[in-house]
Amino acid sequence: MDTQHLKAFTTVVQLGSFTDAADKLHLTQPAVSKRIAALEQQLGCRLIDRVKRGVSLTEAGQALLPRAQAILRSVSDTELAISNLAGSVGGKLKLATSHHIGLHHLPRILKLFTRRFPEVELDLDFLGSERAYDAIASGDAELGIVTLSSLAGEDISNRPLWQDPLSFVVATDHPLRHTERASLADLANYPAILPDQSTQTTRLIHALFANQQQTLRTGMTTNFMETIKMMVSIGLGWGALPNTMLDEKLWVLDIDSASLSRTLGYIHHRRKTLSNAARAFIETLQEHAH
Repeated sequence: MDTQHLKAFTTVVQLGSFTDAADKLHLTQPAVSKRIAALEQQLGCRLIDRVKRGVSLTEAGQALLPRAQAILRSVSDTELAISNLAGSVGGKLKLATSHHIGLHHLPRILKLFTRRFPEVELDLDFLGSERAYDAIASGDAELGIVTLSSLAGEDISNRPLWQDPLSFVVATDHPLRHTERASLADLANYPAILPDQSTQTTRLIHALFANQQQTLRTGMTTNFMETIKMMVSIGLGWGALPNTMLDEKLWVLDIDSASLSRTLGYIHHRRKTLSNAARAFIETLQEHAH
């Protein structure tokens, strides 16, 4: 089977759209359709049905999908292993990271890496940490620099780099601004502005409230820390933000017995061979992350 045909098939299934698959593969939509038609002709059965809101796998398509993904991983792994024998550090390196980590932790490291390895073409994809885990699992990214999750699958290798302490914050004119020593019970009286419940940050906050038998009132949700900061600063609720984001627009609450910290680090797929570029980036991270 032609790996290009398999790549077209898996991409259409992943994105649920021939148009989106064509964009990702830098092909025309008819070219993607032609590749899948050729694969169906070779196998002698239909693999994908076009439906009103996307695509639907036939029984044969469902059987092929995991095998196609395994074949593509094996081919990619073999190409990397052979390429790595040359010892050169070059080619494309696909990284996935959050906006917060990209803005506050990576600039100096990216600058050092690009100066040291100018032959590497960095492809930086800004995703929420949870989506970055998905990108590593699916092979859409080689390395992720993320908030490490307690729910990571066994195929994902993770290594800590930074502790990222957070503070509970309110606007400078919020009623809690004048509370000398606030508590989680005080926060429970006001709406919180937090990332969604799939994030490690919100899971940590929920655990704190549950441990003290307090009810967490969630108002608005957004996974963009800068947006949370803005909404908190204008008085729409309280939030928990990394200390690297604190400034005069926010009032930090001294919450009794409620410390909060995330662990940031890098992740990659355990069963996928790392490119020389990825190994070099990991070395740069480990040398300069502090």
